[in-house]
Amino acid sequence: MTPALNKPLPEFEALATGGVKYTPQGFAGQTVVLYFYPKDNTPGCTTEAMQFRDKHKDFLKAGAVVFGVSRDNMASHDKFKQSLELPFDLIADTEEKMCHMFGVVKNKIMYGKKVKGIERSTFVVDSDGVLRHEWRGIKVAGHVDDVLKAVKALKKSA
Repeated sequence: MTPALNKPLPEFEALATGGVKYTPQGFAGQTVVLYFYPKDNTPGCTTEAMQFRDKHKDFLKAGAVVFGVSRDNMASHDKFKQSLELPFDLIADTEEKMCHMFGVVKNKIMYGKKVKGIERSTFVVDSDGVLRHEWRGIKVAGHVDDVLKAVKALKKSA
């Protein structure tokens, strides 16, 4: 079931780099940014990760934790995180549980073939575990600034 805006996330568990375990309850009291991206080490995903990296201190100041989510495995994530010096963790959703839960798995056409891919999407969960913002099918340019504005607005209203 896809989480609905202004409703609490269902309880689930996901493993991230650095031995971090993400659960909505485990991060209660913090705003969480979950950004879904297609694949480690691809041009758009690298640019997006670097933009979240470059604004990471601003997200922390606004009380938010950032997680990147893709279907890549932990070894791929560890390399990606290390090569870009990402200060946040990456969730390895190899079984696509989170991708399906958030409804980001889409049929795409690549080189004339139908393939299943991840639609670049971002979700902001407030400190009460409630989904407050979602962006789907986004373009990388300017997106991280939009997410940061939304996070800062949540902090002001808290």
